[in-house]
Amino acid sequence: MSLPHYALREIEDIPDMGITMPDGCRLSARVWRPVDALENPVPAILEHLPYRKRDGTSARDALTHPWFAKRGYACIRVDMRGNGDSEGLMKDEYTQQELDDAVAVIRWLAEQPWCSGSVGIMGISWGGFNSLQVAAMQPEPLKAIITLCSTADRYADDIHYKGGCLLNENLGWGATMWSYSSRAPDPDLRQNWRELWLKRLEAEPFLPSVWLRHQTRDAYWQHGSVCEDFSAIHAATLAVGGWGDAYKNTVPWLVEKLDAPVKGIVGPWVHKYPHFAIPEPRIGFLQEALRWWDRWLKGLDTGVEDDPDYRAYVMDGVRPARWYHERPGRWIAEAQGATSHLPTVTFPLTDAGLGGGGPLSARIRTPQTCGMECGEYCAIWLGPDMPGDQRGDDALSACFDGAPLEADMDIVGAPKIRLRLSADKPQAQIAVRLNHLHPDGASTRITYGVLNLTHRNGHAKPEALNPGEVYDIELDLDHIAYRVPKGHRLRVAVSSAYWPLIWPSPETAELHLTDGDIIVPTRMPGHSDEWSFAPPDAETPRPVTTLREAQNTRRVETDMNTGETYLIIEDDFGKLRDETHGLITGSTAFERWSIHPDDPLSARGECRWTQEQQRGASQLRTETNCEMWSDATQFFLRATINAYENEVLVFSNTIEDTIPRNQI
Repeated sequence: MSLPHYALREIEDIPDMGITMPDGCRLSARVWRPVDALENPVPAILEHLPYRKRDGTSARDALTHPWFAKRGYACIRVDMRGNGDSEGLMKDEYTQQELDDAVAVIRWLAEQPWCSGSVGIMGISWGGFNSLQVAAMQPEPLKAIITLCSTADRYADDIHYKGGCLLNENLGWGATMWSYSSRAPDPDLRQNWRELWLKRLEAEPFLPSVWLRHQTRDAYWQHGSVCEDFSAIHAATLAVGGWGDAYKNTVPWLVEKLDAPVKGIVGPWVHKYPHFAIPEPRIGFLQEALRWWDRWLKGLDTGVEDDPDYRAYVMDGVRPARWYHERPGRWIAEAQGATSHLPTVTFPLTDAGLGGGGPLSARIRTPQTCGMECGEYCAIWLGPDMPGDQRGDDALSACFDGAPLEADMDIVGAPKIRLRLSADKPQAQIAVRLNHLHPDGASTRITYGVLNLTHRNGHAKPEALNPGEVYDIELDLDHIAYRVPKGHRLRVAVSSAYWPLIWPSPETAELHLTDGDIIVPTRMPGHSDEWSFAPPDAETPRPVTTLREAQNTRRVETDMNTGETYLIIEDDFGKLRDETHGLITGSTAFERWSIHPDDPLSARGECRWTQEQQRGASQLRTETNCEMWSDATQFFLRATINAYENEVLVFSNTIEDTIPRNQI
């Protein structure tokens, strides 16, 4: 006899359930499930991550998984092999081994006596990626997924490359994983924790070296890119994203490409779950997810199939700021499709500005420091990471300003830039920003795009430019939903560099624009919400004691002697004790990105991390650092990891690598 799906059930929290893979590797899972699940089996919801359930994601796990469990689900948070409290070794992201493990876990869950046989998988970022990738493998028990802040194309829309340009996040996030995966299992859960830790350290891959060896869209990136065959996904898919996140394009793309049941939601948020994300307004994400799970895992009529295909938050145009706690705006709803059906407005680029008629002859030779106001590629740490006032970058760019708008303009979709141009070097890049120009001159970035011009005909086989030859190019900017108020203006800013978002070309190139326009998707402005969500709900936060407060700083410095400019990021994530099990953890990070405005070969990135763990008298620490620089033909990498037990160095390793540049 099953209980009503809305009746809250008493649950149990199992901190370390072992799940053995076909090759004998034991994965560690934390499980929240109703105490009577053996008598009343429930569907299972899997989250499969490398980010450590014991400490790394425990704060958000506490808000989310018990909430579902009380409503009739078993929530299983698995540490991927080689991470957290699981055995084995991790070689890379989204490997076939990782996906095979997830499929094995799904099949194992479906066979448990406390599981009804129906399984869902969910996750944000890494977990959102592998939710899509696992769904494409079609394990029979998997009926539905919820993917957040993810991508369908690992080459074109992740942290590695964008528009064929090398993102500096390739090094930045690689440094993060170099640190994350260096941490030991919790000694309280694994008697052989030290052996597992040392093996993990010995095999630790420096992933930027792996990723940098694939500078074009080859088979390495095709693996795990579900855009290769959208029809492979049969599971019902709820896709969620945020305008403050890096992954803005996936939700509308999935809505318009999947054959499986699919719905999309995009809010104003950064890279966080929307029931606790910033900027507000937050939504009742857990209630939306419950409707999804209840329909596709329990077969209940929750009305999700009648929801609009695409619900997006149109942000009011506001003054530029490095951080927003709230974005005013309104929710819109598209009954069918996402944005491809919306009307567009085309604005020519001319010597007189944006719109109207006339010739265009603009020469662009941007200092390498243009881009210092671009903000973080992916805002995640809740520091001052958003794009700032664009006036500084605009001053280093070719700008095309429109006339004051006669009415509010709601931009909803992905603007497209078309340009006719030539370059004086065989390699060059271009960055295009669509900005909101305020009456007093302040400039807010609405959306942007970048393109390595050697990738103008595709990302698989780049072709050098013939200096002086004229090319027609097209460039899609990122999706957005943004209102520019009446009386304000649009600005298109174009530069040939965008540091520190992307690595510069080997030589400073001059671009010559001779024709161009921007196609802007619009939607009739509304004045009220077309959809309303329940208010955010969550379980009680985990009990912790703060031992060191968190803080974030970001600053730009110029060396007046050398002329070099530095972007310096310092993140102290604090130190705390989890009062549920007593583990003490803390971490700090430092990044420095330096360049000379006249020398692209002066570019350099440095990243350092410290991770602390303490369990009783055992104090563990890892310190990692990595650097990247280049000459005209090669990239150079150096990375070091040192591990300490009670202040004694127990492991040290340094990796040095040289990788040829391939039209980047």
